[in-house]
Amino acid sequence: MPPSVEQIEAERPYLLRFALAQLRDSAAAEDAVQDALLAALEARERFAGKSSLRTWLTSILRFKLIDIVRKQHREVATDLSEDLDDSDLDGLFSASGHWQEKVSAWGAPEQSLLAAQFWQVYARCAEAMPRRTALVFAMREVLDMEISEICQNLEISATNCSVMLYRARMSLRECLQLRWLQGENA
Repeated sequence: MPPSVEQIEAERPYLLRFALAQLRDSAAAEDAVQDALLAALEARERFAGKSSLRTWLTSILRFKLIDIVRKQHREVATDLSEDLDDSDLDGLFSASGHWQEKVSAWGAPEQSLLAAQFWQVYARCAEAMPRRTALVFAMREVLDMEISEICQNLEISATNCSVMLYRARMSLRECLQLRWLQGENA
Protein backbone atom coordinates (compact mmCIF):
# COMPACT_ATOMS: atom_id res chain seq x y z
CA MET A 1 0.00 0.00 0.00
CA PRO A 2 1.48 3.39 -0.94
CA PRO A 3 2.21 5.87 1.83
CA SER A 4 -0.42 8.51 2.51
CA VAL A 5 0.11 12.20 1.96
CA GLU A 6 0.06 12.66 5.73
CA GLN A 7 2.77 10.02 6.26
CA ILE A 8 4.98 11.67 3.67
CA GLU A 9 4.37 15.16 5.08
CA ALA A 10 5.16 13.93 8.61
CA GLU A 11 8.78 13.35 7.52
CA ARG A 12 9.23 17.02 6.51
CA PRO A 13 10.97 18.15 9.76
CA TYR A 14 13.55 15.36 9.53
CA LEU A 15 14.18 16.01 5.83
CA LEU A 16 14.50 19.73 6.47
CA ARG A 17 17.15 19.16 9.17
CA PHE A 18 19.00 16.80 6.84
CA ALA A 19 18.94 19.29 3.94
CA LEU A 20 19.88 22.23 6.17
CA ALA A 21 22.93 20.35 7.48
CA GLN A 22 24.11 19.88 3.90
CA LEU A 23 23.28 23.23 2.34
CA ARG A 24 23.54 25.65 5.29
CA ASP A 25 20.92 27.79 3.60
CA SER A 26 17.37 27.54 4.96
CA ALA A 27 15.70 28.75 1.75
CA ALA A 28 17.63 26.29 -0.43
CA ALA A 29 16.99 23.49 2.09
CA GLU A 30 13.25 24.23 2.08
CA ASP A 31 13.23 24.23 -1.73
CA ALA A 32 15.07 20.89 -1.84
CA VAL A 33 12.67 19.32 0.65
CA GLN A 34 9.68 20.69 -1.24
CA ASP A 35 11.02 19.24 -4.50
CA ALA A 36 11.73 15.89 -2.83
CA LEU A 37 8.26 15.71 -1.27
CA LEU A 38 6.64 16.60 -4.57
CA ALA A 39 8.66 13.89 -6.34
CA ALA A 40 7.70 11.42 -3.62
CA LEU A 41 4.01 12.26 -3.94
CA GLU A 42 4.20 11.79 -7.68
CA ALA A 43 5.99 8.42 -7.28
CA ARG A 44 4.27 7.11 -4.14
CA GLU A 45 2.45 4.39 -6.08
CA ARG A 46 5.88 2.94 -6.93
CA PHE A 47 7.01 2.81 -3.27
CA ALA A 48 7.49 -0.92 -2.74
CA GLY A 49 8.06 -0.81 1.01
CA LYS A 50 11.47 -2.52 0.72
CA SER A 51 12.88 0.25 2.91
CA SER A 52 11.36 2.56 5.47
CA LEU A 53 9.48 5.60 4.25
CA ARG A 54 12.13 7.87 5.79
CA THR A 55 14.92 6.05 3.95
CA TRP A 56 13.05 6.29 0.67
CA LEU A 57 12.36 10.00 1.13
CA THR A 58 15.96 10.68 2.20
CA SER A 59 17.19 8.95 -0.95
CA ILE A 60 15.00 11.18 -3.10
CA LEU A 61 16.20 14.23 -1.15
CA ARG A 62 19.86 13.24 -1.63
CA PHE A 63 19.43 13.42 -5.40
CA LYS A 64 17.76 16.83 -5.09
CA LEU A 65 20.66 18.03 -2.92
CA ILE A 66 23.21 16.80 -5.45
CA ASP A 67 21.37 18.74 -8.16
CA ILE A 68 21.41 21.89 -6.02
CA VAL A 69 25.13 21.51 -5.26
CA ARG A 70 25.86 21.10 -8.98
CA LYS A 71 23.79 24.16 -9.80
CA GLN A 72 25.44 26.24 -7.06
CA HIS A 73 28.87 25.26 -8.31
CA ARG A 74 28.04 26.37 -11.83
CA GLU A 75 26.73 29.71 -10.56
CA VAL A 76 29.33 30.67 -7.94
CA ALA A 77 33.03 31.18 -8.46
CA THR A 78 34.82 30.13 -5.29
CA ASP A 79 38.07 31.43 -3.89
CA LEU A 80 40.15 28.36 -3.06
CA SER A 81 42.62 30.34 -0.98
CA GLU A 82 40.39 29.82 2.07
CA ASP A 83 41.36 26.13 2.04
CA LEU A 84 45.14 26.59 1.92
CA ASP A 85 46.06 27.32 5.56
CA ASP A 86 47.37 24.33 7.54
CA SER A 87 48.68 26.35 10.48
CA ASP A 88 45.54 25.85 12.58
CA LEU A 89 45.96 22.06 12.38
CA ASP A 90 49.65 21.96 13.32
CA GLY A 91 48.94 22.30 17.04
CA LEU A 92 46.93 19.08 17.07
CA PHE A 93 50.00 16.90 16.47
CA SER A 94 53.33 16.30 18.19
CA ALA A 95 56.64 16.39 16.33
CA SER A 96 56.37 12.62 15.86
CA GLY A 97 53.00 13.02 14.12
CA HIS A 98 50.83 11.67 16.93
CA TRP A 99 47.85 13.43 18.47
CA GLN A 100 48.82 15.94 21.18
CA GLU A 101 45.82 15.00 23.30
CA LYS A 102 44.38 11.54 23.67
CA VAL A 103 41.09 11.14 21.85
CA SER A 104 38.31 10.56 24.35
CA ALA A 105 35.87 7.72 23.78
CA TRP A 106 32.89 8.66 21.67
CA GLY A 107 30.60 6.04 23.14
CA ALA A 108 28.18 4.43 20.70
CA PRO A 109 28.52 6.37 17.42
CA GLU A 110 25.26 4.96 16.05
CA GLN A 111 23.27 6.54 18.87
CA SER A 112 25.06 9.87 18.53
CA LEU A 113 24.45 10.02 14.80
CA LEU A 114 20.74 9.45 15.27
CA ALA A 115 20.34 12.15 17.90
CA ALA A 116 18.90 15.41 16.62
CA GLN A 117 21.23 17.28 18.97
CA PHE A 118 24.23 15.77 17.23
CA TRP A 119 23.09 17.13 13.87
CA GLN A 120 22.64 20.57 15.39
CA VAL A 121 26.22 20.50 16.68
CA TYR A 122 27.42 19.08 13.36
CA ALA A 123 25.74 21.96 11.51
CA ARG A 124 27.47 24.53 13.74
CA CYS A 125 30.81 22.77 13.24
CA ALA A 126 30.30 22.68 9.47
CA GLU A 127 29.50 26.41 9.49
CA ALA A 128 32.87 27.07 11.12
CA MET A 129 34.68 25.38 8.23
CA PRO A 130 35.44 27.07 4.92
CA ARG A 131 32.32 26.65 2.79
CA ARG A 132 34.01 24.63 0.05
CA THR A 133 35.64 22.28 2.56
CA ALA A 134 32.29 21.66 4.26
CA LEU A 135 30.68 21.08 0.87
CA VAL A 136 33.26 18.48 -0.14
CA PHE A 137 32.86 16.70 3.21
CA ALA A 138 29.06 16.66 2.94
CA MET A 139 29.19 15.38 -0.62
CA ARG A 140 31.53 12.54 0.36
CA GLU A 141 30.39 11.51 3.82
CA VAL A 142 26.74 12.49 3.96
CA LEU A 143 25.63 12.26 0.33
CA ASP A 144 27.98 9.27 -0.18
CA MET A 145 29.35 10.52 -3.49
CA GLU A 146 32.52 9.00 -4.92
CA ILE A 147 35.64 11.19 -4.95
CA SER A 148 35.75 11.06 -8.74
CA GLU A 149 32.16 12.36 -8.89
CA ILE A 150 32.95 15.17 -6.43
CA CYS A 151 36.02 16.14 -8.47
CA GLN A 152 34.00 16.19 -11.66
CA ASN A 153 31.17 18.26 -10.13
CA LEU A 154 33.45 20.81 -8.47
CA GLU A 155 36.18 20.72 -11.12
CA ILE A 156 38.94 19.97 -8.63
CA SER A 157 41.74 17.41 -8.60
CA ALA A 158 41.57 14.22 -6.56
CA THR A 159 44.53 15.47 -4.52
CA ASN A 160 42.76 18.74 -3.72
CA CYS A 161 39.62 16.81 -2.81
CA SER A 162 41.57 14.50 -0.49
CA VAL A 163 43.25 17.45 1.21
CA MET A 164 39.90 19.16 1.77
CA LEU A 165 38.42 15.94 3.17
CA TYR A 166 41.37 15.59 5.53
CA ARG A 167 41.02 19.18 6.72
CA ALA A 168 37.28 18.78 7.16
CA ARG A 169 37.74 15.64 9.23
CA MET A 170 40.35 17.31 11.42
CA SER A 171 38.19 20.38 11.89
CA LEU A 172 35.11 18.29 12.69
CA ARG A 173 37.07 16.11 15.07
CA GLU A 174 38.24 19.10 17.04
CA CYS A 175 34.87 20.86 16.96
CA LEU A 176 32.90 17.76 17.92
CA GLN A 177 35.42 17.01 20.65
CA LEU A 178 34.77 20.44 22.16
CA ARG A 179 31.08 20.95 21.44
CA TRP A 180 29.67 17.43 21.54
CA LEU A 181 31.85 15.31 23.77
CA GLN A 182 33.04 17.86 26.33
CA GLY A 183 30.83 20.86 26.00
CA GLU A 184 27.28 21.46 25.01
CA ASN A 185 25.97 17.90 25.19
CA ALA A 186 28.32 16.26 27.71
